[in-house]
Amino acid sequence: MTEQLPISEPPQTAGTAFRLWDSFRADRAALVSLIFIALVIVLAVAAPLISPHDPYAAINTLRNAPPGTGPYILGADSEGRDVLARLIWGGRISLLVGILPPLIAMLVSLALGTVTGFFGGWVDHIVMRVLDVLFAFPLVLLAIAIAGSLQPGLLTEILAIMIVLLPYISRLVRTATITVKEQPFIEAARACGATEAGILLRYVLPNILSPVIAYTTTLIGLMIVVGSGLSFLGLGVQPPAADWGTMVSDGRVALSTAPHITIFPGIAIALVSLAFNFLGDGLTALLDPRLRRL
Repeated sequence: MTEQLPISEPPQTAGTAFRLWDSFRADRAALVSLIFIALVIVLAVAAPLISPHDPYAAINTLRNAPPGTGPYILGADSEGRDVLARLIWGGRISLLVGILPPLIAMLVSLALGTVTGFFGGWVDHIVMRVLDVLFAFPLVLLAIAIAGSLQPGLLTEILAIMIVLLPYISRLVRTATITVKEQPFIEAARACGATEAGILLRYVLPNILSPVIAYTTTLIGLMIVVGSGLSFLGLGVQPPAADWGTMVSDGRVALSTAPHITIFPGIAIALVSLAFNFLGDGLTALLDPRLRRL
């Protein structure tokens, strides 16, 4: 019997890459979201070069100044700092909090989910029961509880978000692993003498990456909101650091007289979160061989 390759494993050819790109471009929402996210990332990375002012420099005479006042295009906050500069610099922390924890959680979940789903046994029972305990709590409340029990800061925010994502991504990885390991090509690989570790790395892992990556991408937008919420509550990034969540929190004391302080970072959080959601939906349709059209 000859070794059978998994039918859902994409061939590594330039032609396939071009067809995948053409299929992705057909999804206008995903394409626009990708361009928008790339622009936001470029602005955040280039903040030292393009920021119009120092995000921490304050002019007392311009406190709560509306947009277009003096040198501040988007106005000033309650401390007299440039809202636009803080918005650009705040994108660095907000994107870091939104992207890094899901990526770390995905890597950890790939290890946990593939091992438990493929080998099963007592390891599967112990790991899944521990994750079930985490899964029993609402995501946001669990993140608040973890962050509240630690010293407030960026690392605490990243750790709290990473932990709350583990049960969600691990369950997906485990389910996908169990589905793939029951396919006929796995039995064919065993018949050809492939080791269990070889089957796991060569056949199972490549076949579950697509849905896991797509699902993790959709979580990034939600985690930007959760991270901003933790900063809003004072459990994440601490003042005077520029972060969209802290900007919203700072603006709530002057919401009636200077709503722009809260509106602009709120719009940024909403737009970036929606963009990641649309991008994740596009990747789901693109990477799932049952949904894409090549």
